[in-house]
Amino acid sequence: MDRAGRCTATAELTVEVTGYDRQPVVHPRRLALARAAAGWRVEHEEAAGGPPPLWDLGTVRAEAGARCLVLGVDAAGTPAPTGLAAVGDRAATAVEALWGAAWAGRLLLELPATGEQFARLLAEERPGWSGMAAVTVAAPGAPLNAPADRILVNPETYAGLSDFGRQVVVTHEAVHVATRADTRAWTPLWLSEGAADWTGYRDTGRTARQIAPELARDVAAGRLPAALPEDAAFAAGGEGLAQVYEQAWLACDLIARRYGPQRLVDLYRAAGAAGPGADRQAWLDGLLRDRLGLGLAEFTRLWLAELRTLAP
Repeated sequence: MDRAGRCTATAELTVEVTGYDRQPVVHPRRLALARAAAGWRVEHEEAAGGPPPLWDLGTVRAEAGARCLVLGVDAAGTPAPTGLAAVGDRAATAVEALWGAAWAGRLLLELPATGEQFARLLAEERPGWSGMAAVTVAAPGAPLNAPADRILVNPETYAGLSDFGRQVVVTHEAVHVATRADTRAWTPLWLSEGAADWTGYRDTGRTARQIAPELARDVAAGRLPAALPEDAAFAAGGEGLAQVYEQAWLACDLIARRYGPQRLVDLYRAAGAAGPGADRQAWLDGLLRDRLGLGLAEFTRLWLAELRTLAP
């Protein structure tokens, strides 16, 4: 404390959104305190690490849908929370139709006012996130191993999408929320991202070439991958990221069409049920044999054959 009776202190602010948060969300805060006749007075409060709470960025509006809650920073030009709530409701329904009701069945979406605010909430400095319309994240202050539980929307990229594109994006992210209990660090990203995309495009009537246009162009030009995409290929800002996601979608589409959608769900859950040990490729081979009746090499061969059909 200085001679004027002022000092600083750090504290943890805990917040829990009833019906959505499984545990309190923790925000480290720095407080500027001043001694007054009646006691201590808070002169200033600010974030002391990690992403800030949404209300640090501006006045927050809440819009409740039937199956979701949208928290949005009130600013001109941002997508309407009411519109996002309707998209979230449809996403929750679509996800439950395929993945069942073992998850909470509701979504929490956060909508900042700008892309810069999106980056601050994401607390990510890697390139490429600015081009993403939404991402699923864990609550601030959650344990390091906590699964993602809320959808953070990038207002600038999201606003540039068609209504169809917005629905696919939010449904994709809703799959990540719904499958968080079944997803592990060893779950192949081609399976987790591909299954999320497959659910987003399910029953939309879009053809494979419409869903995977960048991949179709590569195939037409003779540029074919040799194997299913590695996890590193999904890094935000990576080269050919659109094609990587399209490759993953096609792999999951192959499973769903050949064996049925429920087999895709069963494979996903089986992947998270037991760790791969030292040899991840051998583990994946065994998993595919157990659930689909064919090994990794044969599955890859069928997938490559599907890729070639994308060529005009």
